[in-house]
Amino acid sequence: MDAQSRGRADEIDPADQWVINPRTGHYELQLSQSAPQSTPSVTPPRRSAPPRTAPAPTAPSPAVPKPRRGDGPPGGRRGGRSRKVGGGSRRKALLITGGTLAFLLVGGSLAAYLYYDHLNGNLSVTDISGAGTGGFKKNQAINILVIGTDKRSGAGNEGYGDAESVGHADTTILFHVSKDRTNATALSIPRDLISDIPVCPTKQPDGTTKNVPATKGTRFNNSLGQEGRDPGCTMRTVTGLTGIEIDNFMMVDFNAVKNLSTAVGGVPVCVEKAVNDPDSKLQLPAGESRLSGEQALAFVRTRHAFGNESDLDRIKTQQAFLSSMMREMKSKETLTSPKKFFSLAEAATKSLTVDQGLGSIGKLTDLAGELKDIDLKNITFTTLPVLDNPAEKVKATVVLDQAQADPLLQMIRGDVSLTEVEKKEQAAKEAADAEAKGKQDALLEGNRAAPGDVRVDVYNGGGPKGAASSTLNWMQNTKGLARASNLGNGPKVGATQLEYAPNQADQARALADIMGLPASALKMGAADAGPKTPMKLTLGPDFKEAGTPLSPPAPQELSDGVQRIEADKSVCVK
Repeated sequence: MDAQSRGRADEIDPADQWVINPRTGHYELQLSQSAPQSTPSVTPPRRSAPPRTAPAPTAPSPAVPKPRRGDGPPGGRRGGRSRKVGGGSRRKALLITGGTLAFLLVGGSLAAYLYYDHLNGNLSVTDISGAGTGGFKKNQAINILVIGTDKRSGAGNEGYGDAESVGHADTTILFHVSKDRTNATALSIPRDLISDIPVCPTKQPDGTTKNVPATKGTRFNNSLGQEGRDPGCTMRTVTGLTGIEIDNFMMVDFNAVKNLSTAVGGVPVCVEKAVNDPDSKLQLPAGESRLSGEQALAFVRTRHAFGNESDLDRIKTQQAFLSSMMREMKSKETLTSPKKFFSLAEAATKSLTVDQGLGSIGKLTDLAGELKDIDLKNITFTTLPVLDNPAEKVKATVVLDQAQADPLLQMIRGDVSLTEVEKKEQAAKEAADAEAKGKQDALLEGNRAAPGDVRVDVYNGGGPKGAASSTLNWMQNTKGLARASNLGNGPKVGATQLEYAPNQADQARALADIMGLPASALKMGAADAGPKTPMKLTLGPDFKEAGTPLSPPAPQELSDGVQRIEADKSVCVK
């Protein structure tokens, strides 16, 4: 969208376009200062729709009048028409549905189309050259990488640090949504974590692809911006660290915090003691404050106001802020305010850079539909466990705390919630899971073959580099599996699996015991195999090393050192 047409759209407050039609008694979108018009609802156009032929209205519109008894809300159903709401439910329905962003996107008028197209034009889209899974899917767990960059360029960012900086992965959160959509885990990754950054194919402005070389033993935040690395490189780095395949990414800059906090009407925060930080210019009294704009940005950027002034304490501050912002966005005051809805839509889309899988309002709306029913008490913020870098005298970086990180990552990979999901939300799932688990567990009941009789081919389908070779050596040299073979790289799998024939069940049980495979990893075929046919073991991203069990721990088994904050709880920052 060109600057001229975008400027006209910005002059209009879409919340002021809804007026009462005196002939119908319904709310409708007014396209000018003339009498309100009634327009049928249609499904919002795709981005490939023909270009618009009429400009957005520029004349100011009258404010939405206060509803009178008998007034009904605008219809909100896809493809439906406005309908009256009878009796005492009218005002309640108006509060719930009137003026919501979802209604705007399916409203079916020229103004709705223009605004929908305007929001699409706000988005920045990056081609990530095949990083990740290609996009989230229904009925599967979702993994979205949220990246906050410290890039200083752009309107509103001029006053922060180096104006020529290309930016880093300053704040990175892996947001995992459970397959059943009852819970989510937000895993923060410290910017100063020593990491290996893989080879990164990046799209160039001329359409060619450049392979940025791999780098070993560098700060994680160098996975973005440096040497031309794009968000796809950060996605690949996170997958290497965690064994979790990323579906999509979202990236924001400094303006996102300022604009979103302002659009929502300010974000409540609590501090235990008064703050006066000259570096970030954060000034707060002890107790509760409501922050927006520059003060909100200062709150999430300060490194000297809280804790031991480290990036790890800044992460805790950011998690508390994001939890509070989520509560504000889900509050009644926001959900029933058309002005806040439209302000949030503008602020969010102008601040976002996304991959092609999320590159339209329609796709973002689909994602929002997958997340909308998750209760905040079942969204947990945590941080990848780390230790001070033992190689440094002056502590500036951190390294992975393998002992604490492995169980946490196993839980996320295994789609296990960090919180207690209410039984009423889980009842149907637990019943189905129990039945399926009972059938699967039965596969482990029965005789075991001797290790020397186990025939198996080992493939690497997403495990660590060299995992098939090292596992074969372990099997042959320490477990007596002389008939095991390494066949190198195989097809990618979501989790480690053992495929076998019915007449190989005793071999499968023996190998499951030796490898620590859960019953869910066993995949029995329908037909018997020949006497010398090997089973097929494919190591997935959940596999770390031979001899390490694959079953994820329960929440109560996590170390007390693993930090957790539930999104529904207010935290007073120390």
